[in-house]
Amino acid sequence: LCWGRTHIMAGSFVHLHLHTEYSTLDGAVRCKDVAKRAAELGMPAVAMTDHGNLYGAVEFYEAARKQGVKPILGCEIYLAPESMEHRQEIPGRKRATHLTLLAENNTGWKNLVQLVTKGHLDGTYYGKPRVDREELRRHAEGVICLSGCIAGPVNEWLLQKQPDQAREMLEELQEIFGRDNLYVEIHDHGLEAQLEVKPQLISLARELDLKPVAANDVHFLSRDDHEAHDVMICIGTGKLVFDEKRMRYPAEVYFKTAEEMREVFEDLPEACENTLEIAERCNVTLSL
Repeated sequence: LCWGRTHIMAGSFVHLHLHTEYSTLDGAVRCKDVAKRAAELGMPAVAMTDHGNLYGAVEFYEAARKQGVKPILGCEIYLAPESMEHRQEIPGRKRATHLTLLAENNTGWKNLVQLVTKGHLDGTYYGKPRVDREELRRHAEGVICLSGCIAGPVNEWLLQKQPDQAREMLEELQEIFGRDNLYVEIHDHGLEAQLEVKPQLISLARELDLKPVAANDVHFLSRDDHEAHDVMICIGTGKLVFDEKRMRYPAEVYFKTAEEMREVFEDLPEACENTLEIAERCNVTLSL
């Protein structure tokens, strides 16, 4: 298959943050179904970014290729606040934040495999296969980094009203991956926390000459799947449906059309355009 600029239609969109069934009891998207849906919507590519693993890579790759859609192989890794060998609580810090990594080429794919393997073998803490920034440095070649969802390392500081630390984190990621390989990831499901950090992320992107990129943190295919996904989250977290204090996902984390995503980001159209730029850059070939 040839993936040039001529294959990308104006006004299209590519989902770069998506959880398949291999994000166990968290993602409710089957590989074949998402590949088929992306093809139906005329999307040139689609990414797989499961939590801390690459279990679905081959199935996802084959399903996307069969539908004539470019598969983008990635992972939402767990990033330790300090060394991944440090297994004590750090006051005011999360045990791990989320960082979205995409393989740009076969070198990047090999580095992504190394990172995920290292996290599982040496970095597991409270069940999460964490890596640290030193491991990112060792395996940064060929990897495109998106700065993360609301649980990402930059937003961790913004939500604590510490913009200087957020900027330092973004600068460190830029130093690790390079300016051209780091994008500021922005989500908008109407959540209060997202609305709080969104203008700050846009401002940081402009200050550091980084490109913003829109993402939707896809967990299920259609809005109608929200209730079933909600029940699955209860199973995964050991909670009851009527528990008011349990973890919940908004109904907006479904596989939206290009038109829907561009409507959400009508105030920042370049964030949608940049999904196409990244999709064009990502070209991994698996030998099966």
